[in-house]
Amino acid sequence: MDHSVAHLMALTNDSIVTILIESKFSHSEKEQSLKKSENLMHNKEQHLLLGYYKRLMDTIRNYQEVVLFGPTTAKNELLNLLKADLLFDNIKIEIRHADQMTTNQQHAFVREYFTPVVEKTNVPF
Repeated sequence: MDHSVAHLMALTNDSIVTILIESKFSHSEKEQSLKKSENLMHNKEQHLLLGYYKRLMDTIRNYQEVVLFGPTTAKNELLNLLKADLLFDNIKIEIRHADQMTTNQQHAFVREYFTPVVEKTNVPF
């Protein structure tokens, strides 16, 4: 995830279902606001960013375990909002820094994160 788009991936059995959630603060929106005033642009950006995080939070509340990953601080900002809301107290939420990834790399990351580690035991045959 970053400040403009989040790929919500649900791992079910051996498949991954992806939902795309985009921020409504686009580059053209930024240019239009900036023409009026820089202060207006920052206020509008904050307002739209909070709406973006709210849409993510509405989806996250349906899960028991979540990992937020991506290259920007957006995951940390969202985590702070999640921690401040008591509705998310029973959801295990972690963050991981990750560089830009292709869709295949994102799916591999999610599979690896949510695949339980099976410990090998020394059992003589």
